[in-house]
Amino acid sequence: MDVPKIQIGTTVKDIDISNINKDFESRVRLGIMSVLMVNEWVNFNDMKQMLELSDGNLASHTIALEGKNYIEVRKAFVGRKPETSYRATVEGKQSFQKHIEALAALIGKG
Repeated sequence: MDVPKIQIGTTVKDIDISNINKDFESRVRLGIMSVLMVNEWVNFNDMKQMLELSDGNLASHTIALEGKNYIEVRKAFVGRKPETSYRATVEGKQSFQKHIEALAALIGKG
């Protein structure tokens, strides 16, 4: 398969988008994974506040990421209140890192 080329100024550069992961294209999923890459566990309310999301929006995206095994979900009680927390799985961290590296390479920063 031929690799598409892009012209930048007077230079033609090969571009490879094969490592860009469609699962992380959404700004919400990009945000969720970015938060989880630098924090061990983050609870639902903190994540919602950090990313300025509605309950439903956060829930739908975390369900999708959990379904791909990119994040782990922990449900527990803190006192008498239920609390949902998230962390990135090893597979999620590796896939997201590969995605970020592909984006960096695409813009010539990798």
